[in-house]
Amino acid sequence: MTWDAWRREFPIFANTLYFNTCSLGALSTRVASSVHAYLGLWHEHGASAWYAFWLEKMNTVRAKYARTIGADPDEIALFPSITAALTSVSSAYDYRQRPCVAISGLEFPTTIYQWLVKRGAGVEVAPVADRDGLFVSRDDYAAVVGARTQLVIASHVYFTSGFVQDLAAMAEVAHAHGAHCLIDAYQGTGQLPTDVHASGVDFLVGGGLKWLIGGPGIAFLYVKRDLHDRLRPNDVGWFAHREQFAFRREFDYASDARRFEGGTPSVAALYAQDAGLDIVLEIGIEKLRTRQLELVADLVERLRTAGLAPRVPRDLDRHAGIVTVPVGDPPAVVAAMRRQGVVIDSRPGVVRFSPYFYNSIDDNRAVCEALGRVVTAGARAG
Repeated sequence: MTWDAWRREFPIFANTLYFNTCSLGALSTRVASSVHAYLGLWHEHGASAWYAFWLEKMNTVRAKYARTIGADPDEIALFPSITAALTSVSSAYDYRQRPCVAISGLEFPTTIYQWLVKRGAGVEVAPVADRDGLFVSRDDYAAVVGARTQLVIASHVYFTSGFVQDLAAMAEVAHAHGAHCLIDAYQGTGQLPTDVHASGVDFLVGGGLKWLIGGPGIAFLYVKRDLHDRLRPNDVGWFAHREQFAFRREFDYASDARRFEGGTPSVAALYAQDAGLDIVLEIGIEKLRTRQLELVADLVERLRTAGLAPRVPRDLDRHAGIVTVPVGDPPAVVAAMRRQGVVIDSRPGVVRFSPYFYNSIDDNRAVCEALGRVVTAGARAG
């Protein structure tokens, strides 16, 4: 299929210029149809749909998540959110001997909050040595990792800048001191080729909300197979039991990553994510990455030509599909753009654009022209 043909699966483009996949992927007709199919099964089968369809759908989604990151299905656990996945991981450790968690100041707040409030854990923040605040380097992390470090936590793609972290380097820093490495890939999985086995990371979390275009309510946790028997999370539910349908009073951990899971998942979200994953896997993540680089390079050049200063590294291969631009009063700019039929987002001090495969070069031109009008109008008003 051509890019134009894929774009036609996303009705939002009929009336809106959408540049906000890093907050929420656009809804496709295929995803909507999948959710309607779930509702049909509920109507027709009621609770028996669990045994005939829905439990198998969980296995299907686990397997497709595994394909997107180079894992095996038994290394994938399902969750309703990244927060729930992180909570399960954080509950699997005894922080008395190794209380330190190394993390950067560029992580999404949920990831930082998880360990700030964890009893017994101490957070060591890797300094942001990059003068533009785009990334935290391997050496920055190495400066705060030591014998008392339990976990090294990093983003695959930083949500404020779009910079791509080196996963293998993060794993090496952690393992050199006997620590484990956890990667927040919510902004990476789907738009970046990923091989968790090759990189050596111990955990990786991601989900459907953004680049996997499956909407909210579904996330996953990769757990390296070597850790399945060694870690015992205490934040679990009945899906974590080895024989959940035996309904025993004694708890017995599942033998694989499922031991980290909680309770009943949102089945509607499973159906939405299944269809979103089909689109990503049909196109192919390598092809998505090539398209992403083309769109980002063109968008950056147009923004610079318009007299703006997009925050990107010189080497765009180290950058993903998030382009931030400093402006005065970012929320006001976002609101003004929305009135022109353009959906972008803001973060402190910047507006944020996130083109994906369903965007086009014409979209880039139109969004830069709209931003130019808004910034000029703001300057005149000021």
